[in-house]
Amino acid sequence: MEAMEIDSAGKDEAKEEGKGKPVMVILIGAPGSGKSTFCDLVMRVSTRPWVRICQDTIGNGKAGTKKQCLTGAASALKEGKSVFIDRCNLDREQRADFVKLVGPEVEKHAVALDLPAKLCISQSVKRTGHEGNLQGGKAAAVVNRMLQKKELPKLNEGYDRITVCQDEKDVQAAINTYTALGPSDKLPPGFFGQKKSDAKVQLGIMKFLKKKDPPGCSDTMMNVSLEDTQSHATKEKDSNQVLESCEEPKMASVGCSISLENAPTLAFPSISTADFHFNLEKASDIIVEKVEEYVNKLGNARLVLVDLSQNSKILSLVRAKASEKNIDSKKFFTFVGNITKLYSEGGLHCNVIANATNWRLKPGGGGINAAIFSAAGPTLETATKAKAESLSSGKAIVVPLPSSSPLFSGEGVTHVIHVLGPNMNPQRPNFRTQEEPCKDKFEKEFKGEVQLEQGSRSGDQKAKREAVCETDMNKKFKSFVKELGPNVGSSGDGNTGGQSRKAWGSWAQALYDTAMHPERHKNIIEMSDDVVVLNDLYPKGQKHLLVLARVKGLDRLEDVKKEHLTLLKTMHSVGLKWAEKLLSENNSLTFRLGYHSLR
Repeated sequence: MEAMEIDSAGKDEAKEEGKGKPVMVILIGAPGSGKSTFCDLVMRVSTRPWVRICQDTIGNGKAGTKKQCLTGAASALKEGKSVFIDRCNLDREQRADFVKLVGPEVEKHAVALDLPAKLCISQSVKRTGHEGNLQGGKAAAVVNRMLQKKELPKLNEGYDRITVCQDEKDVQAAINTYTALGPSDKLPPGFFGQKKSDAKVQLGIMKFLKKKDPPGCSDTMMNVSLEDTQSHATKEKDSNQVLESCEEPKMASVGCSISLENAPTLAFPSISTADFHFNLEKASDIIVEKVEEYVNKLGNARLVLVDLSQNSKILSLVRAKASEKNIDSKKFFTFVGNITKLYSEGGLHCNVIANATNWRLKPGGGGINAAIFSAAGPTLETATKAKAESLSSGKAIVVPLPSSSPLFSGEGVTHVIHVLGPNMNPQRPNFRTQEEPCKDKFEKEFKGEVQLEQGSRSGDQKAKREAVCETDMNKKFKSFVKELGPNVGSSGDGNTGGQSRKAWGSWAQALYDTAMHPERHKNIIEMSDDVVVLNDLYPKGQKHLLVLARVKGLDRLEDVKKEHLTLLKTMHSVGLKWAEKLLSENNSLTFRLGYHSLR
């Protein structure tokens, strides 16, 4: 991970006010990961005033309490100083009070020093004179015990920016970034750094079962999703909450900690291109107006205006006007980067991107359209043509991106919204002088994201797909039911041929019926008294299998009892068996196992 460039446009704005916002950096890492060293190296040369809040020394040079750390941090921030919270902060609960401590007047950052356990143990054992007296032989046991609670930070905990460091090079890059952060500077928001796990097989369900399940998550269905190794960290997009691992030495990449989903994000470019001769001031007014209108309709989704240039005038104008209107910076912000490489180069997860296309909906033509079609590969053109042959000015279509697309596997993009902007150039045909078509353009983009987000929150895959394109997706769902067999949706509990039904959506009901009566349905690849296995009709990766439990009454988290442990082990074993089989056919794949309920 290279050192991040400071957002120069944000820097200029801060200088206009004379002083940037204070920053609270919550350091996260096991003993021996180098948190105190990180603070010392930054504070030694930084021009920004920093205060280190360390629980090992907060009590007049001796170990203190979390409450004392909170008080010390609040006092320093009130004085306009930035602070490092130098505690282990390994789980969300330990960090929550610090995140809640301040409002939008303070930038909240997390820096996770997610270094290998053996390195942390080695450094802990070797050190002498440690402030917390954690050194020598007892250090190894403490580090191992604490790492069992590790839960890497997520943006939806309330952070403006997260940096994950997984080796010493990453740590040095982060030190350089914060050392260069002057009093008036501001770092771009988002998630920076990615997982680098080579593990391909999950070990042991018992470690997984020891973790507390999140609300609404049940162990009645297991998702086995196999993907390219490159895309392992990019598919955090499904509406189901997926359980992932907290990594330890020689542990696989999935299994024991709870991963809360990153917020669904729409990245969109400006309309103020030189080609269409649209006024920058007018463009920024329209963007902010439409963002303000839609930002509260998006649930937990976010909007991001993207531009390639660090000195982008449109980004600067939009930021200033959004700030004047007090638009939540966690729901809408600007980002400097390549819209086709937001995750791989900038660490920003965007599952939907808007494309300023041409009326023929064809690749080429230069600019954003050419870049997106090129990055997505030929599958995007095929998927687009299945939707429409052409597009009118001010209109938009939402195209689900096939999982075989490099933009899907490499960047985690699941949908592209094609929009044809208005022509404001009098030298071209169909010249428009009104700004309403421009407003319509952004309205179409944001409506598409609202629909996708509503579909995601419903947890109903049928609704999710209908939100993208109701007519076409209805056909797809009907084909799903048809594929499973003629009795889907009418089998009831199997005793009366349809008199008893669950109060679920069609998608969940279809899966329930398949699990209870697999002999009536197609697409079953394995069946036993305990489980059935089938291919997901809408795969999230190159391979995506569903393992369904066949126990009646086991529908939600509250239904899971101690006697179901054997069933969960069976499901886990079946998932591993299929994963290993598919790995033997294609060893470039890696996989995740996720448990969730049908409702």
